Amino acid sequence: MEKTALIDNLTERYPVLEPLKAAITEACDKLIRCYESGGKLLVCGNGGSCSDSDHIVGELMKSFELKRPVSSDLQTKLQELSPDRGRYLAQNLQQGLPAISLTTHSALITAVANDIHADIIFAQQVVGYGKPGDVLLGISSSGNSRNVVDACLVAKAMGLEVIGLTGETGGKMKELCDTLINVPGRRTAFVQELHLPVYHLLCLVIEHHFFGKH
Repeated sequence: MEKTALIDNLTERYPVLEPLKAAITEACDKLIRCYESGGKLLVCGNGGSCSDSDHIVGELMKSFELKRPVSSDLQTKLQELSPDRGRYLAQNLQQGLPAISLTTHSALITAVANDIHADIIFAQQVVGYGKPGDVLLGISSSGNSRNVVDACLVAKAMGLEVIGLTGETGGKMKELCDTLINVPGRRTAFVQELHLPVYHLLCLVIEHHFFGKH
């Protein structure tokens, strides 16, 4: 499906997101440009938004709805190296879109929290992983989560594109985001209920752009 049709479908199902159509479209375009230029996505958030960060990476690093066969060149090399296991891998591996959740490396996170400061657990990882052309997606229902705000600040300083997924005020993240998707609502649970269809849409648009031909 085309990007426009997918976004129209989202706002038909969730009319409350209609005012955010331009921001959602812009976020899709930024992510597509990032991947086209060989970049990657970094994602972070706390609590429910931590789970959302992991969820997003899970949709990007393997097939979401479409088939993503690895390249014929890789399939050939795998089978040359190992006729049996190589054939199995060639038939089952899927192309991934590089994405890292900054919430999952417990040894690193606890080391940063213990050895430096707990509020920079995401910012430290942006320093280590980030490069110009990458995208940071910061998720915070209030827009004021200190560790997410710090990650956005470091990302901006390093030349990454910053996309924010927040509640309606945007909080402190508003000033640091190149693109802000501030869904309506201020109650954490209600905001998070609208975050899921938005990031599913982002993942769908990206997947259709790169793998729709399959």
